[in-house]
Amino acid sequence: MKKILLPVDFSKHSEYASKLACKIALKTKSDVHLIHMVELPSGFADMGAGTNISIPESMLYIKKIKEKLLDYKERFFSELDDVYHAIRFQNPYDGIRDYSKKINANLIIMGSKGHTALEEILIGSNTEKTVRNSEVPVIITKKETDDFKLKKLVFASTFEKDEAKALEGFLRFANMFDSDIYFLKVNTPQKFESTADSKNKIKAFIKKYQITNYSLNVYSDKSVQDGILKFSSENDSELVSLATHGRSGLSRFFNESISVNLSKNVLKPILTFKV
Repeated sequence: MKKILLPVDFSKHSEYASKLACKIALKTKSDVHLIHMVELPSGFADMGAGTNISIPESMLYIKKIKEKLLDYKERFFSELDDVYHAIRFQNPYDGIRDYSKKINANLIIMGSKGHTALEEILIGSNTEKTVRNSEVPVIITKKETDDFKLKKLVFASTFEKDEAKALEGFLRFANMFDSDIYFLKVNTPQKFESTADSKNKIKAFIKKYQITNYSLNVYSDKSVQDGILKFSSENDSELVSLATHGRSGLSRFFNESISVNLSKNVLKPILTFKV
């Protein structure tokens, strides 16, 4: 991993993502690229005759944003040598997509503001669009991670052949941190499978890879979402990895209704790979 892209909007969730990005960058010796998107009023874009916004006014506005971004960089990334910043005059999704391609980012880290990160992903936010369409792996976080060492990672999957690409990306990520891996399949009443059949499915899925420090886990719950959240909490894992599928995003996993009563503190950072 060489380049981490971090969208910044100065919210507390953005701060959570920044702290996480700094920890990962220190471990992987990656560059961090901060990007702040500004959706200017039409007068800012034109700045010509007939607008209500003067050029000095618009330049002062942009200067203040730059100063704020520089202060932010010093506040959260003083431990790193290679931290860059950019301001893009685009909507958030387009800005993240275009800048990711421009710098050839290897990882995108984003904060999430939904009641749960999964809720925001499913209801059509900029986060969801990025997760659904990004060819680059994306980490979503919604709370501060003080003791984040990436030693316990969950790979939750249906373990179908089309998710092999996600597994390969996940293994590259896990190997950088010498992590213990929990392979997880959640069975629900609607899609029930015996524990023996599920474990055999996982074994067949991973057999061609040279993997150490792993365990096979089958968890039964009323929904896939609840099973993943509860398992990751019970095992004190630090990150959950999932595959996303084009237009459906993560809804392939979470097609049941979302349980809004789940504690916000249960949700771990989510690492997604598009397949």
